[in-house]
Amino acid sequence: MSRKFNKPVSRRMFTIGAAMAIGLTLAACGGGDSDSDSGSDTVAGSQADLDAALEKGGELTFWSWTPSAKDQVAAFEKAYPNVKVNYANVGTNVDEYTKLTNAIEAGSGAPDVAQVEYYAVPQYALSESLVDLKSYGLGDLEADYTASTWGQVSVDGKLFGLPQDSGPMAMFYNKKSFDAAGIEKVPTTWDEYIDAAKKIHAHNPDWYITNDNGDGGQTLSMIWQAGGHPLNVDGNTINVNFEDEGTKKYTAMWNQLHTAGLLSDAPGWTDEWFRAQADGSIATLLTGAWMPGNQIANAAAASGDWRVAPMPTYDGGAPATAESGGSSMAVIKQSKNPALAAAFVRWLNHDPESIKIFIESGGFPATTADLSDPSFTDAESEYYGGQKINQVLADAAGAVQPNWSYLPIQAYANTIFGDTAGKTSYVNRSDLNKGLAAWKAKIDEYAKQQGFTVE
Repeated sequence: MSRKFNKPVSRRMFTIGAAMAIGLTLAACGGGDSDSDSGSDTVAGSQADLDAALEKGGELTFWSWTPSAKDQVAAFEKAYPNVKVNYANVGTNVDEYTKLTNAIEAGSGAPDVAQVEYYAVPQYALSESLVDLKSYGLGDLEADYTASTWGQVSVDGKLFGLPQDSGPMAMFYNKKSFDAAGIEKVPTTWDEYIDAAKKIHAHNPDWYITNDNGDGGQTLSMIWQAGGHPLNVDGNTINVNFEDEGTKKYTAMWNQLHTAGLLSDAPGWTDEWFRAQADGSIATLLTGAWMPGNQIANAAAASGDWRVAPMPTYDGGAPATAESGGSSMAVIKQSKNPALAAAFVRWLNHDPESIKIFIESGGFPATTADLSDPSFTDAESEYYGGQKINQVLADAAGAVQPNWSYLPIQAYANTIFGDTAGKTSYVNRSDLNKGLAAWKAKIDEYAKQQGFTVE
């Protein structure tokens, strides 16, 4: 299970990762078929080769931080006793990426299989560090996954991982807080959401509709939900355009909350943030479908108070949302046994037994069969007042705005949001457009330093 990261990130790590890209043919932005000195040869095979690899057996190293990983490994080894999987949690997202990037640069020490969040896939694809899973016939599995998650592991016609989970966004809201503030109708449009924000804050000046202390990943998800496409890549050319219609639609709406002091500045993923969810002083979360496990574990005092609804829309029309977070499992090109590694990835993120373990640990699947399974969608949640929240979240998975893309330097770009947009727009709660312009300027500068053409 994954979430958007908010912790500080080592700038050195992403500088190393980008430096690896220098000297490559950047037009092959999705990763090439050229051999790595430390990795396996380019391969061409089929799923039959994966079956044969499982029968033959061998040893793999697997890095992941998902809570279900240990149990999944145990189930896999029981099903395939000829395979030994050495599992390690070397750290969550950024901590893992630091170790992974350093191992790739060193030419040794990388795992066979690693968890890689969707936003980071293009960066590792660019440095030709991942195996194209289409070379083992796994492109045939496309129909088994949601379109949005499949799109995030597909770069330049190649497949650099299988989706593990998905994070379609929904509006989690505290019904008790809404009732106290006299909000009788759950907002279905952003205008109604803004009205609710005013009522919440008027009822209690220490209460807020939600929090926003400046997070690049969250901002991009909100732009995505508005229909924006600000991040554009064509070969070695990058175009960051925060002047597009969707971005402007988002900033025009969010500025009404941001500049008016209607948003809490509690940092996400802190004790303060969870306490505010527990006591109702933060009344909504606009976040991914993986959130329930986090709330249940960290805001237990609010059990029965919260509900889940679709994201508000700009026109009150058809549902529209975006992804927030989510991970894939990828085969690292340094693997000495890529067929066996790909077979393990196929089992992890496609086999029903593995996905059952993942869901039971609180994960939200990316597989269409599970998202439509009544045993999943009809489950009632005591924490959410007996609501069948997975029905709302599964519907959201089918309403994600299409054709979103990340930059091949996205991991680095997210780390500088606070130093650019944060200092420009969040310190004094000023116009978000100015902050986005500052962010773009720094992204463009960095992209040029790494050899990209910037438009």
